[in-house]
Amino acid sequence: MGVLKRFEQKLEGMVNGTFAKVFKSEVQPVEIAGALQRECDNNATIWNRERTVVPNDFIVELSTPDYERLSPYSGQLGDELSGLVRDYAKQQRYTFMGPIKVHLEKAEDLDTGLYRVRSRTLASSTSQVAAPDPGPGAPSAPRGGGYGYPPSPSTGAPPMPQAPPGSPGGPPRPGAAADRRAPGGGPGPLPGTQTRRWIEINGNRHQISRPTLVMGRSTEADVRIDDPGVSRRHCEIRTGTPSTIEDLGSTNGIVVDGQHTTRATLRDGSRIVVGSTTIVYRQAEG
Repeated sequence: MGVLKRFEQKLEGMVNGTFAKVFKSEVQPVEIAGALQRECDNNATIWNRERTVVPNDFIVELSTPDYERLSPYSGQLGDELSGLVRDYAKQQRYTFMGPIKVHLEKAEDLDTGLYRVRSRTLASSTSQVAAPDPGPGAPSAPRGGGYGYPPSPSTGAPPMPQAPPGSPGGPPRPGAAADRRAPGGGPGPLPGTQTRRWIEINGNRHQISRPTLVMGRSTEADVRIDDPGVSRRHCEIRTGTPSTIEDLGSTNGIVVDGQHTTRATLRDGSRIVVGSTTIVYRQAEG
């Protein structure tokens, strides 16, 4: 069962208690929960193959009527939403730089039923994996059908810690040989090596061993995704230099690294969203 579904069922079990009035609001807690998941996916920063950092401090902007309905429950609702983000991060193997916090704020420019989510990464003295905070991400557009509102100003991201010696983006280990480079200046494969490719969905790894890989809800797809928002033949990965992904005329389209598109180039760590499912593309030499 997905993280969002478990969260929804947990809130449903509380309908006759603390959250009875909340569900009369135009903005539903489950909508906010889904937006926080998307905020993590859209602002994920890959530091190296073992670490992908996402925001840990979230601000949910609500219209005045929605804020007045939800604010009396902001403490408990914030705790529940923080727990959902923590569970989702564990599932996606995300890392935080500090504790997770979710705040509600009133926005005078929003109408009832619309909301915005802003996020940032706030570092603590000790970072944790799949538990606490990420860095300043770009504010998302208002949900609920109103994408015409201007984005809220975001704060600048704090300086990124230097990667450890020998890791991607970090200084070379003492005495280490320089990277072999392709003619274009980028890292090139070492002689005699092969590129291994795979995708990760909900913690499950699927090897890509053919030139094409079709994903969709159909049992005839190479990788079947059980998600009502996914078409029978939704999209296709084509291996090559570089590998690419192409939408196969799906109903809801694809989002690659935060951008709606019909075709995109893939790199190690690229995040593909189809329906409510996130797919991570991986490749490595060896």
